[in-house]
Amino acid sequence: MIDTINFEDVKWYHVFNPTDEDFDYLMDTFDFHPLDIEDCKSSNQRPKIDEYDEYYFIILHFPYFDKTNKFLRLKEVKIFWGKDYIVTLGSSHWVVKNMFTEMKTNREQLIEDKKKRDESVEDDDTLDIIGSSDALLYNLLDRLMVETYSLILRIGTDVDNLNVDIFSKKATVVLEHLTITRKNIVSLNTSFKPQLRVFHAFESGAIKGYEEDMEEYWGNILDQYQKMFDMVEDYGELTQGLAQTYDSLQANKANQTNKALTIISTVMLPMTVVSSIYGMNVKLPFMNDPNAFWYICVMMVVIVAVFWTIFKRKGWS
Repeated sequence: MIDTINFEDVKWYHVFNPTDEDFDYLMDTFDFHPLDIEDCKSSNQRPKIDEYDEYYFIILHFPYFDKTNKFLRLKEVKIFWGKDYIVTLGSSHWVVKNMFTEMKTNREQLIEDKKKRDESVEDDDTLDIIGSSDALLYNLLDRLMVETYSLILRIGTDVDNLNVDIFSKKATVVLEHLTITRKNIVSLNTSFKPQLRVFHAFESGAIKGYEEDMEEYWGNILDQYQKMFDMVEDYGELTQGLAQTYDSLQANKANQTNKALTIISTVMLPMTVVSSIYGMNVKLPFMNDPNAFWYICVMMVVIVAVFWTIFKRKGWS
């Protein structure tokens, strides 16, 4: 089903669950390239922007948390961008759906506000969200950026919590937290790198768009995205450092445990030898003495004291 918002200067078509009939309508109405329609029918496409004489076709990826609220997933946002329209397709990111619903609900108010701004004698350089397809696309991308930034800040909080947890929480809890955080950062990295080229094309002027004076706005989108990409890389480095610190702490704990067990085994060894000797069925010193048991106990205590003194002087305990 194709849902439409018709403003004065631009139209927004949103196709939530496109059928073959919907795709046929889009091809007949807008003359979209069949390869772009094929891309819309499939998933797991790489981020890209294709330029044609009459329109642009954009595929972008934006993150969201799954139902468990632990793991980041990526949603494809597919957009056809023409001079006086944009078309969004498929099960897009929830930001796209919410923005479409909001603008459809407030359509009359948005048109009225635009008329007032147009009639105003004062100069207003504010970008009108329904003034052009470029402005509508910019506002859509800007909202997606804001949502992505909030998710990245949450990842940053997870990294900060890890910095505390590795010294205070149980190994299984820390390991699970560390694994989830690293997986989320990897997911963000794999989506950010190819999309940087797309936003560079906007900012550099390789993608002209349909309105003048949009360079600063496209540059703002790139700046936001570059900032988020740098944050993700920083979090990745911090997480790697925390993982190494955690491994060192666990190795040190294991060494301390092995050290304690080694000391105990070393101390117990001569006592075991003595007890084994006196357990032999042969004649031994003091075997007929009624106080032999106490003599042997004293001898074992002396051996333990000697070994413990040696360990202390060597700094082994």
